[in-house]
Amino acid sequence: MRIIPAIDIIDGKCVRLSKGDYNTKIIYNENPLEVAKEFEAHGIEYLHLVDLDGAKSSQIVNYKILEQIATQTSLKIDFGGGLKADSDLKIAFESGANQITGGSIAVKNRELFGKWIAEYGADKIILGADANNEKVAVSGWLEDSNEDLIPFIQDYQSKGIQYVICTDIAKDGMLEGPSFDLYAKILAEAKGIKLIASGGISTFDELPRLAELGCEGTIIGKAIYEGRISLKQLEQYILNK
Repeated sequence: MRIIPAIDIIDGKCVRLSKGDYNTKIIYNENPLEVAKEFEAHGIEYLHLVDLDGAKSSQIVNYKILEQIATQTSLKIDFGGGLKADSDLKIAFESGANQITGGSIAVKNRELFGKWIAEYGADKIILGADANNEKVAVSGWLEDSNEDLIPFIQDYQSKGIQYVICTDIAKDGMLEGPSFDLYAKILAEAKGIKLIASGGISTFDELPRLAELGCEGTIIGKAIYEGRISLKQLEQYILNK
């Protein structure tokens, strides 16, 4: 299972929110590049970079930070937040993203998101299926859609999607443990999907459990920043795989 630390950006700084609420913002570092370099120094190869300013606005905002991290580290970056148009995708890939994650766009403009899958390939486009009570949430989680989570994933699977990041919003940033039951259900019903678990990871012991379930990767955010899971532990986990 791939270990994928998260860096969320607001105003160019590395922050974390709880349950996607912008009023709960905590700034952990003024310099996201510094954070990324520390991850890399501990053997981490992947990074989940989220442009929270972009998620709230109608376009990509923090692409300069993406460019900095992409050019000054060897991390493979998946980038999300504010990708609403072809031009945003172009900027993201030109700025060094290996993959992009589309969440709101996959709900609000299926035709465009489908075009991206066809154009860039399923290895480049990740479906961001963020859930609140098994309904898909959109717009930086500021609103719920009426989409049921698992049929939504299955529909995109039929269109070629391979990678899905699923965050249970109720768990995100709460350090109460991930949604094991929800992930087991997704993996049972959307067979063959490469599921990346996100939200609620709070202790190192949860990682082997997610791997056993069959998650392809896991995104870890606040647990790292709050010192619940050390980079040394993650380094050992990666070495022992």
